[in-house]
Amino acid sequence: MVLVDSCRGAGLSLKLVFVLKYIHYVKFGMLELRELPPEISGILAKVKAPPRLVAHLRLVYDVAVTVTSKVELVWPQLTFDKEAVLIGAATHDIGKAIYPEELSGSGKNHEKIGPELLLKNGLDEKYTRFARTHARWNEESENIGIEDLLVAWSDKVWKGKREESLEMVLCRKIAEKCGEEPWQTFLKLDEFAGTITKDADARLAWQAQYPIN
Repeated sequence: MVLVDSCRGAGLSLKLVFVLKYIHYVKFGMLELRELPPEISGILAKVKAPPRLVAHLRLVYDVAVTVTSKVELVWPQLTFDKEAVLIGAATHDIGKAIYPEELSGSGKNHEKIGPELLLKNGLDEKYTRFARTHARWNEESENIGIEDLLVAWSDKVWKGKREESLEMVLCRKIAEKCGEEPWQTFLKLDEFAGTITKDADARLAWQAQYPIN
């Protein structure tokens, strides 16, 4: 078991565990889900996150663990902050605790308040941006980091959605850092994306069990 100290801000010491041997699972049919780190669950409890939001963040976190592990395997030469991706995935929609209507409808209010809410509840400022960039990656795609794109991508593929424009930016960023052509990067991404999207229906059904309020 490997413990990684992170997010030391406003009195909060967040420990994330990335080794799969540690991570607890819950089964839903053939679906197995990793639990959110306890400290993240604590923040969600503080902000009174609705059950549907907690379920969604758990799903995206679970997918992000798989995505980052695949990225490390496929592009071992790529340097990125895995810890940041997992924290971002586990907290990206926290603003919906304040605007629960955006759990079932469109809206951008959660993107504005999310970073502030995380900062107020002790998360290091460098990790709070994902509550904004997961939905606004296209507005700052030239300067956005691979970590932000991986969080945004995890938030799409968990439900089987493949967004071409997002994948083009992600592949270009990875290709630049790994010295390969973007089309080569896409072929690799596409191959392991299928292993994730195949369980989309089961994830959607699991999330639907939980009430919005």
